[in-house]
Amino acid sequence: MEAILIGFMGSGKTTVGRLLAQQLQTTHADLDELIVARAGQPITAIFEQQGEAYFRQAEHVTLKAALKQPGILSTGGGTATIAANVAILMASSTPVIWLDATDATILARVAADAGRPLVNSLDLAALLQLKQQRAAWYAQAADLVISTDALTPAEICHEIVTWLAQPTQLAAQG
Repeated sequence: MEAILIGFMGSGKTTVGRLLAQQLQTTHADLDELIVARAGQPITAIFEQQGEAYFRQAEHVTLKAALKQPGILSTGGGTATIAANVAILMASSTPVIWLDATDATILARVAADAGRPLVNSLDLAALLQLKQQRAAWYAQAADLVISTDALTPAEICHEIVTWLAQPTQLAAQG
């Protein structure tokens, strides 16, 4: 992996990950899509039929496998909130980048998205409380934090590419 993107749902991980992979001429993997491919069913069905604990275990196994591949990895919003996953991310030599966004931005991006199990099961106050709770986990795992609110995906990619090109980053990745 060249970079791992973490952050709350709606922060732009998949959109930025795809664009970043294009710019760096590498592959992009979305952890949620990898889980769906392995399970043979959508995430909403996994949550409904097997529960969140089952999903998190599948996510952990899939994360370990994905980190062995080249490219950019966009994680799910809850990936970096599981202690075992945080330990894997922190032990990895791959830079972990937290894409952060304000509550208003997150709500605008995810409020009508029926494909997100937690959006379907939580009211807005609970969703924002979950975002606040997850922030400490994201901060612990992140090597770089980018606030995405006022930036386009292209501008976010530019910040990441510039940061990755710094000599201290090149030495850390080597």
